[in-house]
Amino acid sequence: MNAMERIKPLMQEIGAAAREASATLAAATPAQKETALNAAADAIWAGRAEILAANALDMAAAREKGLGAAMLDRLELNEGRVAAMVEGLRSIAGQPDPVGTVLTEWDRPSGLHIRRVRTPIGVIGVIFESRPNVTADAGALCLKSGNAAILRGGSESVNSSRAIHAGLVAGLVAAGLPETAIQLVPTTDRAAVSEMLTMTEYIDVVVPRGGKGLVGRVQQEARVPVFAHLEGIVHIYVDRAADIEKARRVILNAKTRRTGVCGAVECLLIDRAFFEAKGAPFLADLAAAGVEIRGDDTLQALAGVVPAGEADWGREFLDMIVSARVVDGVEGAIAHIRRYGSNHTDCILTEDDAAAEVFFSRLDSAILMRNTSTQFADGGEFGMGAEIGIATGKMHARGPVGAEQLTSFKYIVEGDGLIRP
Repeated sequence: MNAMERIKPLMQEIGAAAREASATLAAATPAQKETALNAAADAIWAGRAEILAANALDMAAAREKGLGAAMLDRLELNEGRVAAMVEGLRSIAGQPDPVGTVLTEWDRPSGLHIRRVRTPIGVIGVIFESRPNVTADAGALCLKSGNAAILRGGSESVNSSRAIHAGLVAGLVAAGLPETAIQLVPTTDRAAVSEMLTMTEYIDVVVPRGGKGLVGRVQQEARVPVFAHLEGIVHIYVDRAADIEKARRVILNAKTRRTGVCGAVECLLIDRAFFEAKGAPFLADLAAAGVEIRGDDTLQALAGVVPAGEADWGREFLDMIVSARVVDGVEGAIAHIRRYGSNHTDCILTEDDAAAEVFFSRLDSAILMRNTSTQFADGGEFGMGAEIGIATGKMHARGPVGAEQLTSFKYIVEGDGLIRP
């Protein structure tokens, strides 16, 4: 029996259970969902020793496999990160329930009263790699939005994800909701991913959260609709009207706070007029912090800058590496981002409102920022409690995907014995 023959019945069973659970969740009360999420938070905090022990096993295996520092940072849990996970669950629990919200309503001359109302999507499949906190974030957001979840974590985080998932199940049980509302695929066999991508009978949308290889595979193979999350090829453009102290502070944070997150800046674009007048002291700051700077011909004369190759533009390093080049004004920055960007997050540093407006109007990234660290490109920082990912496509959900973005809508049409002439 080959892998798919073994995996297919398992995944079909999981899918059928999720579909059945989704019908219950769609009718669950806001109080039930809030109870489940708060109970899950309690269970995860109470079980933090077990979660950290499981994570230690994952970390040891990852080091043996030779994973890089950025990937290890994504994988690692400590008490502070567990506390942040718990806080995210409580934050989601306390948010207004999106299900049943009336988006708009109107009356027709015929006498019809029509409402457009938020409704759950149904079953969400989430495929993620090394970040075990996604187990809690994705499960919680799906639950809050009334959706059943099928979670498939990567082999690197298998022990951590199982321990966290146990807390989510405890929350469901406490609220009287089906345990199958949040399921974790119990195998790391890649055949399970292939099966998920074709389960149109059971899964309504797939959300991939991981590197370029994972997302590309999902987009290529999926027959189920996908909320695309492409690479975070994040740019910061330093405009001629940038405040130099703000620029130094923002850029250092945007690169070095956490290099392994998708909001970390990967490319700096410096206006030529700014560079000729003020230099680039933020590059010295980065070099002093241990960042390797790969610069264009103009910047290579600076200490700590090594030559950039063509492959360094449009690259997500997820490491203490940044590319940098001098451009001719905001139009030059826009041209570079359009060519090499991933429509994830891009930022302008400027005190000139007109330059910022050009930047905002001419680019179509999911998140555009001004005078702030791109590390804020995060659903939690947007007030969503957590995120299931940052969608870079243009259909339905875009940017940080929270509970509200995991809903669709339906029309409720009412009359009083009306007939159509």
